Amino acid sequence: MAVTGCREVPSEFSARFSARSRTYVYAILEDPIPDPFLHATTLAHRGGLDVGAMNEAAGHLLGERDFTSFGRLPDAEKTAIRNLFDLEVRRAGRIVRVKARANAFIQQMVRSLVGTLISVGEGKMGPAQMASILDAKDRAAAGPVAPPHGLCLVSVEYDEGWSSPPPDP
Repeated sequence: MAVTGCREVPSEFSARFSARSRTYVYAILEDPIPDPFLHATTLAHRGGLDVGAMNEAAGHLLGERDFTSFGRLPDAEKTAIRNLFDLEVRRAGRIVRVKARANAFIQQMVRSLVGTLISVGEGKMGPAQMASILDAKDRAAAGPVAPPHGLCLVSVEYDEGWSSPPPDP
């Protein structure tokens, strides 16, 4: 992590609650042999992934929706309704990156989205199944939770212009 600037903010500013959106990138290494230099920051995946099918599935998840099937809420009184602005999958050489940007995320939401998209990329699920997974409002309906080591918070945006734009995945 690197600090690129700082400035004084109003006392009512909250780094967590004043955020307009957050962007995460999850990195997957497609290779039959795991790379020891990327082990700590990527998920090693031995087979190829169908990025087109993954992006088609991602398109079904965009917008303001109840993401109960893709995470958990520590407080049962809270809502799992979130606005997923962007969910896209891109390949760059051996690395597949999943970028997710939303107004907020519930616990394990990004990792659950990634695990489900991987299942689609492997052909275990179809892209059109995303609607029924959302409707189920049941964590068991979605794919597995991807491990944490491939996940990186890359940007947080604020209304007052305190942040930089998110980078491309």
